[in-house]
Amino acid sequence: MDPGVEKDLTPDEVTLADTPWVTVVWNDPVNLMSYVSYVFQKYFGYSKKKAEKLMLEVHEDGKSAVSSGSREEMERDVQAMHEYGLWATLSKSE
Repeated sequence: MDPGVEKDLTPDEVTLADTPWVTVVWNDPVNLMSYVSYVFQKYFGYSKKKAEKLMLEVHEDGKSAVSSGSREEMERDVQAMHEYGLWATLSKSE
């Protein structure tokens, strides 16, 4: 057995622990597209091109997965999006 894996965890639990989470930003009738793009650039440090691509996904598809990582990181990102006035949730990546 890998010494880095705790012995009391089943293989399924180890796999679940490694499954990344995503922050999903949802479309809303309030925020301007330019503001959503600005938030993605400011908070995540995305380029203007990437921020606009994600913003268009939010606008056209109704949502976009804008970041991924551990549950704790995604909870932090969701909270930040709420502080910017955006509607965001976290979910398990598929």
